[in-house]
Parts: sequence; structure tokens; C-alpha cells
Amino acid sequence: MVIIDPPAVAPPIRKRRRLLVTVPVWVLVAPALIWAVIRLGGWAPGALVQLLAFTTYVAAWSLIPPVLALATRRWTAAGVALIGTAVLVAAVLPRVLPDRDRGPADGVRITVMTSNMRLGGADPRTIVRLVRENDVVILALQELSPDARAALTTAGLDELLPYHSLGDEPGASGSGLYSRFPITDGAVRRNGGGFRQAYGTVRVAGAGAVIVESAHPLAPSEVSLNPGWRRDLDAEPVPATDGPPRILLGDFNSTLDHAPLRRLIARGYRDAAATTGQGLVPTWPYDGRTVPKVTIDHVLVDRRIGVRDVSVHPVPDTDHRAVVAALTVTGG
Repeated sequence: MVIIDPPAVAPPIRKRRRLLVTVPVWVLVAPALIWAVIRLGGWAPGALVQLLAFTTYVAAWSLIPPVLALATRRWTAAGVALIGTAVLVAAVLPRVLPDRDRGPADGVRITVMTSNMRLGGADPRTIVRLVRENDVVILALQELSPDARAALTTAGLDELLPYHSLGDEPGASGSGLYSRFPITDGAVRRNGGGFRQAYGTVRVAGAGAVIVESAHPLAPSEVSLNPGWRRDLDAEPVPATDGPPRILLGDFNSTLDHAPLRRLIARGYRDAAATTGQGLVPTWPYDGRTVPKVTIDHVLVDRRIGVRDVSVHPVPDTDHRAVVAALTVTGG
């Protein structure tokens, strides 16, 4: 019997077979790596501003390419994929890890809340119920219309929070600030994007004064609006070391993956949700759309203010969820 060895596979055939695996692996690796570079550099031209809001989802997906690369023994691709994954995970993971430094633990405990009313249509009774059940002492509202203001009064908000600085207006531009404590220097300013922002100095009983503002920068819903969105975020007020501490809360139309919001926070704030490990709890959109949900409503607190807890609550007839933050204010 004569044994004949099978003919060896020609080198070109082996090369083509290898390419059939290598090319798809690199195709999967490249998007996460490019995303990681953009997120790390903070450079987001055009439609990338909107896409960056979904970085948390890309970070989760980025775990897949290195596994596939390792399984197919594409070592270079695996190494590159792991770098991209590491960058994205490092950007996202801190939001679910409570900070050791949450600011002062001793002082007067207060609870604040922010809610975007979506053209004034949010259910006023739910907002008043959340204020009552969470013992909210400061409430910031965006898209507050005259009708919504009247409905909130009818629902009993003025009885719970009798002091206010209001800039209600039809449409999406209205703003409001309500407080259990007296408000001095209350006023309303219109930002470059056309939204009003109510603000004032709240005299917290047993503690020092706190400057509070209802934030609502322009939304980067179109590429042409990106410059205005950046300008609005850059123009938001920041804490002054020689002045009262600040609380800036509202609909920022930005996630923590947007460089302008991170720059604002770096100027003296901490994000309350990220500080307590709740930074990935989404707040928008909740109106039946299939758009992946993201976190664009924030409570930013001066680093001289302590953060104890954050929770997010549904409100009927608006696409935003309300954010409630338990804080500690010192001084007096």
C-alpha cells in the first residue's frame, strides 16, 4: 500500500484564509479605538457631539473586539483593542464607583431637585408629590410655561416652597427656581441659546447663603447649533472662592462624555450623581422613542458642599426624569 500525503495548501490560499479572519477583526477593533481617541482628546466636530452622548454604550460594546481578537489569535489586534477598551472603561467606570471625597459631611442637610417640564406639560401633581415626599427645599425647573406655573400653584407648590425667582415663558425657554427659604437677589438671565435661567441667593436656615441657578444650555440637536451649545456651557457660572458656594442644576443637554461639561465641572464643581455612584442612571428620553437613554440632567455642586445621595424619578408627560440630590451645606 502506498501512502500519498495530501498536497500542501498553497501559500496564497493560506494568506487569503488568514485575511478573511484578520480583516473583520480589525474592522471590529477600529471603531472603539477611534471613539476612545476622540473621547480622550475631547475633540468632537459635527455630528460627533451627539454621538459622544452614547459613549457608555460603546464602552460596553468595546469589550467584544478584544475577546474575538484573542480567540482568533490576532495578538496585535487584541492589544490595540484592549487599549481602546481601557480608555473607554476608564472614562465611564468612575460614574458607578462612589467617591471617597463627597465633600463636607457635617452641616445643614438639604435636598434639591431639578425637572425639565417639556414645554410646561409635565404633570404638576407629580412634581409637587416628589417635593413633598423627598422633603425638597430647593426646586429648579426648566421649560416652565405660564400655564405650568399656574398648575403648580394649584397643586400646592407655593405652600411647600413659598419663595421663588421665576422666568416662565411659553415654549421651551421658561425657567423657575422655588425655595423653602428666602431668596435674595433673585433674577432671570437669558443665555446665548435663548433659554432663560432663573437664579438667586438662598438663605438656608442654620447655614450660609448658597447661590442657586436653574441651568438650561442650548441643545446640540443640529450640527449648526454646536457652537452655541459650547458657548452656553462655557458661560455657565462657576464658584468663586471668596463668595458663597454655588449649586447649578438642570438640563445641561450634555453627558459627562462631553468635554465642555467636564471643563465646567473642573472649574469648581462636582457632579452629584457621579459622586454617589449614580452617574450612569439615565434621565432622557422617556417619551417612547427608541433612542438609547442617556444622562443629561445634572446637579452640580460647589466642592464646599457635601453630597449624600442622588435619586432619579419619572414624571408623566415629560421626556426627562427628575433628579433629586441630598446635600450638606456648611457655614452660618
